[in-house]
Amino acid sequence: MYLCNLSILHRVNRSSFQRIVLIVLVYELFQQSKSVWKSLHRAQYYRMFMIRRATARSSAPHLSSALIACALAVAILCGGRLLAIYLEERTIHSTAPRDFFIKNQGLAFERAAARSPDILLLYGSSELIDPIPNRASDFFSREPTGFEVCPVGKAGTTSLIILQKLGALGSELRGRKIAISLSASSFLVPTLKPEFYDGNFSLPAASGTLFGNALDSSLKTDIAKRMLQFPDTLGKDGLLQLAASCLASGRPLDRIILMAMWPLGKLQNTILDLQDHFEALIYILGGGKPVPDWLRPVHPHKVHVRKAPDGDDQQTESFDTIRPARDAAFRARITAASEWTDLELLFRTLAELKAEPLILSMPIDAYAARGVSPSAREVYYERMRELAQRYDFPVIEFEQHDADPAFLIAHREHPTPRGWMVYNRALDDFFRKTKWRIPKTTSN
Repeated sequence: MYLCNLSILHRVNRSSFQRIVLIVLVYELFQQSKSVWKSLHRAQYYRMFMIRRATARSSAPHLSSALIACALAVAILCGGRLLAIYLEERTIHSTAPRDFFIKNQGLAFERAAARSPDILLLYGSSELIDPIPNRASDFFSREPTGFEVCPVGKAGTTSLIILQKLGALGSELRGRKIAISLSASSFLVPTLKPEFYDGNFSLPAASGTLFGNALDSSLKTDIAKRMLQFPDTLGKDGLLQLAASCLASGRPLDRIILMAMWPLGKLQNTILDLQDHFEALIYILGGGKPVPDWLRPVHPHKVHVRKAPDGDDQQTESFDTIRPARDAAFRARITAASEWTDLELLFRTLAELKAEPLILSMPIDAYAARGVSPSAREVYYERMRELAQRYDFPVIEFEQHDADPAFLIAHREHPTPRGWMVYNRALDDFFRKTKWRIPKTTSN
């Protein structure tokens, strides 16, 4: 019995011990698995953290490189612009008398000439580029009286083109003397020919006028209305076309649109200015050679020459013969010419810029005066004087040389060598005198 009880106790103790051992083993396994899970979790978190830090560290060098590249590009552009301005001002006395594409279409050389105290800017048309003896740019090239003449213009240049150049130069012209040569033939046609305007249009000048700060909004509105009448030129630049449309409409919504796009206009002016100086730099470093076409955008550069009238009657008709029909047609053309509108816009621009201009109005060509009475031709001179006096601008009309073939070359409306000497005398008197006013008529 005792042995039986011992065997039973031994089985009970053995099963209890096994159970306890099993429980301990399970508990230890649980503890180990828990510690392993925690270690794995920490490793995963650390790995993710390290990946994020590595990503952040890897992206930082790219951002720094981009900022350095942008800063370097800006420094190069600014340095190149300063170098170009320096060379433009250093070489302006040699480039001022020349006629070349960049000077007529850009603003860099005009601005350098405006900053030089011994250079007179002379704006005009084809008479400035016709190689005739005693031409102003050649006569004053060696500064015989202490200054040079810088001609700006080519065939087909009119008041609307000139005022855009002046408006873009802005404050550079404040208190500066400039001369403007006007052709009487521009006032004998009802409207400005689109091909003439297109051939002389300058995007830097137009954009600088509308997106500049030199002119008030009222004058810009009137200029924009005229520019919109030549849609082919504005169609080449959508931003300029939109700005002109907004200015011309005058609606409050369009004014808001114009204010919103104003920073883009300023950015465009900056880009055009950099391009202008880049072309000037290439021109100077190239020794005055033309800039290759692939380095600049395509600009229309057409030379328009006024054809001589046909018919033998033009060669044999007396100047003293007055034809009433032609006389009446001449008066009507003078009255209806759109050039008067553009000329007044030009005068308003000069007045706002506070420039000191001299207006040189060429006399009427002898062939244009055939069959026209002196009283009819006087309509042109009187209207020119009245408009100039309204803005207190001195004007020389050379009326005493009206229909004088010795003063203007036949059919070309360009001064003869003798005519240029009369021009040069007027330019010399104007530039070298501090206060200069002339009477209504001028004699030699």
